Amino acid sequence: MEGAAVGWIAAIVIGGIAGWLAEQFMKSNMGLIMNIILGIVGAIVANAILGLFGIALGGWLGYLIAGFIGACILIWLGRLIRR
Repeated sequence: MEGAAVGWIAAIVIGGIAGWLAEQFMKSNMGLIMNIILGIVGAIVANAILGLFGIALGGWLGYLIAGFIGACILIWLGRLIRR
């Protein structure tokens, strides 16, 4: 998160948007708090995975894209574990 170049308030807002977008894309039903958590944690997960491939996303748009990708991955993993 140090290199994300967004503050905590922005991370919460962008994380909520990314989590909501992932929720709509994956046809899931979470809540507002879970969307925020999914977006923020998803951004961390996606940045770590993308970092392995040498891809670095920064700023608002990069955080949103990483949050969306990571949140989709987390929703998918959650569904996989529940089965």
